[in-house]
Amino acid sequence: MAQAPPPPPAAENPFADLLDLASARLGGLPLAGSDDFFAEKENLLKNEPAEFVVGAFTDRGKWMDGWESRRNRDPHKDHDWVVVRLGLPGSIHGIDVDTSFFVGNAPETIALDGLDHPAALRPHEVAALPSDAWFSLLPVTPVARGAHNFLALPAASRRVTHLRLRIFPDGGVARFRAYGSVLPDWSRVVPGQLVDLASIAWGGKALASNDAFFSPRDNINLPWSSRRMDDGWETRRRRSYNASGEGGDWLVLRLGRPGAIRQAVVETHHFKGNPPDLVRLEALASPDAGPPPPDAPWKTLLPDQPVEPHQTHVFTHELADLGPVTHVRLVINPDGGVSRLRLFADLEGA
Repeated sequence: MAQAPPPPPAAENPFADLLDLASARLGGLPLAGSDDFFAEKENLLKNEPAEFVVGAFTDRGKWMDGWESRRNRDPHKDHDWVVVRLGLPGSIHGIDVDTSFFVGNAPETIALDGLDHPAALRPHEVAALPSDAWFSLLPVTPVARGAHNFLALPAASRRVTHLRLRIFPDGGVARFRAYGSVLPDWSRVVPGQLVDLASIAWGGKALASNDAFFSPRDNINLPWSSRRMDDGWETRRRRSYNASGEGGDWLVLRLGRPGAIRQAVVETHHFKGNPPDLVRLEALASPDAGPPPPDAPWKTLLPDQPVEPHQTHVFTHELADLGPVTHVRLVINPDGGVSRLRLFADLEGA
């Protein structure tokens, strides 16, 4: 019986601190492609790692968990392509062209192009784009078969909304990731509008936390409501081995841009037996985009407030008027889980 190809060896992702803007979880979508005869292009952006099933076949051939085109026999065609609409527009710093399990059918080289389009393209509109609408992000570059191919772009790209992955001459790619930074369209904000500057959709980023044992800090500022308990930020139970004496667990967010916080929303959805007792918000204004130093001059934005299980808590008049701030620290006491933190700010006050 045929054996499964070995999975690619573990490789450290050099772009792990960046957001995968193409992720299906964020709304990334493969719009169109030249050919997906053996395996559908929709597999490219799945969140879970690719898998291989021995003996699994379709009426077109071996089932593969990825995007795979047929063997190219056209002398006038030198590559296949797929166009991906990003879940969030931004600047791409690096990609992963993951050819896991494609060991006899991977492309030899790839190239990447970008497009900044004012509206979300529909599949039938892709072919109508003029060729000069696309600009090169990565020239033709070799890729290894059956491996994660982490490729840094020559320079952080300009703002892009769509990507075109080209594979030469044909073959299969299991997963495609496009790591970068969100670049919101601030022209969409109307005077007087409050914007959730903590949200990744507006460039917010969870920079650091003292503990994220059960679920990661990056969930805290996703723009949609949590779907279950692991879709939030949860710390372990405080015991003698991990109690630091800091007066609670904490998480630091960098706002998408400076703003005066007018409303804070703390959600504990799905944390029915494990929310914190109290939450507190601290803030500061800093020119540094990275995590503030240990001696940073945090000021209290929201004093300790009790929270209930599986609830949405809205705070307005409890907030101190600190003026424009750039970073916010959520402190939970003594431990537990928070599904979302939303920080609505007045940009005119910035």
